[in-house]
Amino acid sequence: MAELALQIDGARTLVEGVMATIRHRIAARTLTPGARLPSIRALAKSLQVSKSTVVEAYERLVAEGTIRSRPGSGFYAAGQLAPLSLAEIGPRLDRAVDPLWVSRQSLEAGEEMLKPGCGWLPASWLPQAALRQALRGAARADDAVLADYGTPLGLPALRQLLARRVSVHGVEASPDQIMLTESGTQAIDLLCRFLLEPGDTVLVDDPCYFNFHALLRAHRAKVVSVPYTPSGPDIELFAQALAEHRPRLYITNSGIHNPTGAILSPVTAHRLLKLADQAELTIVEDDIFADFEHAPAPRLAAFDGLRHVVHIGSFSKTLSASIRCGFIAAPRDWMEGLTDLKIATSFGGGRLSSELVLTLLKDGSYRKHVEQLRARLSRAMAETAGRLKAMGIEPWIDQPAGMFLWCRLPDGIDAADVARRALTDNVVLAPGNAFSLSLTASRFMRFNVAQCEDEQIFKALDKAMAN
Repeated sequence: MAELALQIDGARTLVEGVMATIRHRIAARTLTPGARLPSIRALAKSLQVSKSTVVEAYERLVAEGTIRSRPGSGFYAAGQLAPLSLAEIGPRLDRAVDPLWVSRQSLEAGEEMLKPGCGWLPASWLPQAALRQALRGAARADDAVLADYGTPLGLPALRQLLARRVSVHGVEASPDQIMLTESGTQAIDLLCRFLLEPGDTVLVDDPCYFNFHALLRAHRAKVVSVPYTPSGPDIELFAQALAEHRPRLYITNSGIHNPTGAILSPVTAHRLLKLADQAELTIVEDDIFADFEHAPAPRLAAFDGLRHVVHIGSFSKTLSASIRCGFIAAPRDWMEGLTDLKIATSFGGGRLSSELVLTLLKDGSYRKHVEQLRARLSRAMAETAGRLKAMGIEPWIDQPAGMFLWCRLPDGIDAADVARRALTDNVVLAPGNAFSLSLTASRFMRFNVAQCEDEQIFKALDKAMAN
């Protein structure tokens, strides 16, 4: 129970604050069933409240069944464990900049909401005609395609095609080193289950994709961030983090970085892999934006040969978020364990989604779609950047590939405040601290240029910054 902080959000009195503190630790699994609470004297000293305040708080918690009293021994967490609350794990953040809050605002938004803060393309930008044709073809397929589970590794023909696709980036993986998943997120979740124990340390970029934070909290990992630069992680600080924290994993994007749009440089990649090899660090390389690239960036898995680097991908961003299909390319000796774990957690794979993706990749329509998509995103990037610059909002990188523009707001303007105000005008924004574990990006905002076509977005943004 070290490093306690009094939870005062919503508490009207100090007694309620002490009660909220204990409930918070139980919800976050810091206090497990049967764990002994601090003595009345120790907790009063830690929270800087009176002993009588702690006595009353403990008595109320006993009355509601949250803790139990053992005369002559002390107070203990009750045996029944509260449901896991991701919002209670880690630092208490304002819900306007909490990763889960941003995700829910985007996912639950109605048709009237504009979503420049979301992480996907508008439906009209995706290959609807090709998707419908593939669905018609699937309707005529064998009954097993429509009704049966997929194999644990996934559709063999698609894994074979994916092996050829990743080889374009220098990643040499045979089909039996590739496992299909429902998404990139499920791929990372499966790898965390496979590699992590509660309390293990994981390195992430700062800023990084905000769902990395939420997912790692769910796995009870200790998350440490390293500042990200336009050429990759700050190598000197990365080395310091390795020495100080001895992390088990590092999760990153090496192609187009989310949210910054940065590209990993070859020099940084080589230095990063040398440090990782010395520290016996496993790297999870999230490459779901690969098909947005104009020129290939270095892949850590290519330099490493899939020894200490795991490569993952997905088609949610370029094909359809509704047709769930991602993949893992991993060391061969991991595949047996990953297969068992996939069966335990999701049984068989989504066969229909795999068949649809295979059809779209094979018939040539996907290649044409991606070429048109890259050109359209380039135009949207230039237009959005120009409009933002005219408002005093400066892109961190000039004309990055992909859909994201990471921008610095004018001096004195807090991105979370802007995001809260914009919600009143039906605009969902993504403020910088949602992506920053260190909460050092309060003046930054991530814009999805594909979702910035509506004039109302810029009117709402201008109004929110002026208030």
